This record gives sequence, C-alpha cells and structure tokens, in this order.
Amino acid sequence: MSYLERYDSIPAENVSDRVNVINQGVWTDWTQLFKELRESRPIFITPKFVLVSLFPDVQEVLSRSEYFSVRGYTGKMDPVFGPCMLSRDNSEHNWREKSIIRSVLPLEDLSMVRKMAGEIAKSSLDKSAATGKIEVVHDLAKFVPIRLCGDYFGFPGPNLETMYRWSKTTQDDMFRNLTNDPTIHEASVQSGNEMRAYLSELLKEKRAKETETPTNFFTYLAQFFQPKTANNDQKIAPGDVFTRLANTKFPGDIPFSEERIIAHMIIFLVSSIEGTAQVITQIIEQLLKRPEIFQKALAAAKANDDETFDKYVWEALRFNPFSPFVVRFCEADYTLAAGTPRETTIPAKSVVLASIGSAMFDSAVVTHPDEFSINRPNYNYMHFSYGSHTCVGEHIAGVVVPEVVKQTLLRPGLRFLPGDEGKVEYQGYIPARFVVAYDK
Repeated sequence: MSYLERYDSIPAENVSDRVNVINQGVWTDWTQLFKELRESRPIFITPKFVLVSLFPDVQEVLSRSEYFSVRGYTGKMDPVFGPCMLSRDNSEHNWREKSIIRSVLPLEDLSMVRKMAGEIAKSSLDKSAATGKIEVVHDLAKFVPIRLCGDYFGFPGPNLETMYRWSKTTQDDMFRNLTNDPTIHEASVQSGNEMRAYLSELLKEKRAKETETPTNFFTYLAQFFQPKTANNDQKIAPGDVFTRLANTKFPGDIPFSEERIIAHMIIFLVSSIEGTAQVITQIIEQLLKRPEIFQKALAAAKANDDETFDKYVWEALRFNPFSPFVVRFCEADYTLAAGTPRETTIPAKSVVLASIGSAMFDSAVVTHPDEFSINRPNYNYMHFSYGSHTCVGEHIAGVVVPEVVKQTLLRPGLRFLPGDEGKVEYQGYIPARFVVAYDK
C-alpha cells in the first residue's frame, strides 16, 4: 500500500495517525513519498504541514520570501547568533551582512581553499591507510571542514572535540529539532555562549597581532580591482577570514560591530561542518553504488580534470541530497501554481516543506531524472537551496566538497566493506557512520 493510500484509509478526524504516515515517509523514505506526491498530489496540505514537490512550485515558494519566510528559525538562531541574515527576510541584516560576508569570501580564494581541502583530506587518508579503511563521517568528512574552519576561516577552536560538539548541538537545534525539544535547544544555546566567549578572546588576539592601521573597508574591496600581476593572479586579501574582518575598519554608517563579527564566525562553523560532512558522505556512497560511473569519475580525477570530475560529484548528490526539503512559514494566504490544474491556496500560518530533493526529480524540468547524467544544466540543481536564502558560501563548498571526494576516490581500491559493515548508518536522515576500505 502506498503512502497516500495509507493516508487516505485513515479517518480524517484521526489527525495523529495521518500525520505519522507522512512523517514516516519524510524521514525514512522521502524518495518514494515525494514520487507519489509529484504524480498525484504535488501540493499536499496535511493537518500539520504542506508538502511542495514540483520544481517550479518549490522555486516559487523559495523566491517569495514576503509570503514564505524563515521566521521559524528565529527563536533557535537568535540566542546563538543574535539577529542575523539566516533568520531574516528582506531586512537590513539580510542585505548588509550578506554583502559584507561575500566581500571577505572572494572568488579569488577558491584555488587556495581547494588546495587546502585536498591537503587536509590527504593527511587524514594517509593516517588511516595503515588500517586499510577510514570512517568517513567523523575522520574525513567532518575533519576537513573543521580544519578549514581554523585554517581558512580563522576559527580553530580550543580542540577538535569541542568543535565537533559546538557544530552538532547548534545544527541539531536549528535545523533538526522540529519538535522543539527544550533539551536540544538548551545545548545549542550553551554552545553559542561558549563560542562567543572563546571568539571574544580570539578577536583580541587577531587585532593585537595586526601592527598596521586597520584596513579601511573600501580600501579592502579596492584590492580586488587591481590589475592582474605578471603570473595572471589577482592579489589575495591577507590572512584568514577572521583576521580580515577583525582588522577592517567599517565606516560609521555601516554598523558591523565586534558582536556581528563574532556572530558570523559562529555562522561559519554552524553552516560549514555538519552539512559538508553529510554531502561528502552521501556522494561517496552514491558513486560507489555505481561501478561504471565510479570508474568514469575516477578517470577524471586521475586526469586532474576538475571541471568534469565535479559534475559527477553534484549529479551523485542529486540522488541523496543534503536535505529532502527546506522549511518555510506561510505569512499570508497564498495561491501556489496559480493558473495551473494544481493551483492550491496555502493558508496563512502553514508550515511549508519545499522539497528541493523532489524538485530535482521533476521530469517536466529535469530530463530523464532517474538516470545519472553529468550533462545537466546547473539550474537543474538546488543543492544550495534557491532564492534569497541560497547559501552565501556555496562557492567555498563548491570546491571543498568535490576535492575531498576526489582525494578519497584516488585511493587505490576504494570500496564498500562487505555486508552491513559497509552501509551508511543514519540518525534520521543524517549520516552517523560510514566505513570504506582502500588498499594500503
């Protein structure tokens, strides 16, 4: 019996059982559930939330922030970050802070960041080589972004285990605590307090080491418009990202205080560890599941053809993306897909689950979606969401993720372990453990 058949067989007044059927699909079998929805009920209103499954409808939801807001994140994010762009729509925080953060994460850094990620991944793979296997989630997929958090962002943390804890507790509350468990929330707030205390001291150190006058913000930006040097490289801003922010003097009419600098350093940690680890793990699994595709991706990796290799990475992720959906809050009654046969009015105050995972399998937009193809246009992918809340660091993740996968594939004899030992262990839809083998 399908999910929708089971749902329909339950009396309408039995709300709890109806919702449990859909929750089971959302959390344990989202591909099958959303396949049913795309075919039969693409905009599905349940007693607790609304599921949106088709490509154009998901994009419509994510591009109408005045109707579908991120206010649901505010109560969980503000105690950790303070008011920030991640939990605000069409506000001064969103406009100003995105602009500043983009300026200190320039595209000119990408080759350096990719090289750093590759070297860290190699070190971890080398360390495990003697055993002939590595636990991907913790020892590789989380380890690399945590090291980059220190080496590139400038937020090393007191030790690795504390960084792991800070990352997990905040992510668990902000993006996974749909039942609003107070214990999970308290752990996130505590981590936020600890991070602010740590970063406040680190900020003093960053500034104490700076011997020159703090860089004027506009002078800082101007360096990226200087003529290219003889080796065809543009000048790269000095220091890690924290140092750049700590030693930039913002004009008085651009309010970006020490508090906001610290808030964004926390955002870098929260947004770069767990999600990066998840997608690296899932990409490696998807490639290993497809031996012929794996060999083609490996050939591109051996040829150092990153342009081709990266296409294999992002197509593999489509089959098990970062999240099946993103959550939005409907601010006012809104008619979605107006003028089409599926036109549906979503009531105000609805919680909306816009399924970016389902959208990437919408055959009306994505050609032969069940096939693995590296020839898809970029707009077929929504790995970094869509609209005004597209990930600000997508270009950083866009080189880190494929480089870690590349270095892993380059290990001779990379393979699944036999039986259950070689399967990804999940907590909900988040990978918790995945051991792969490779030759010593």
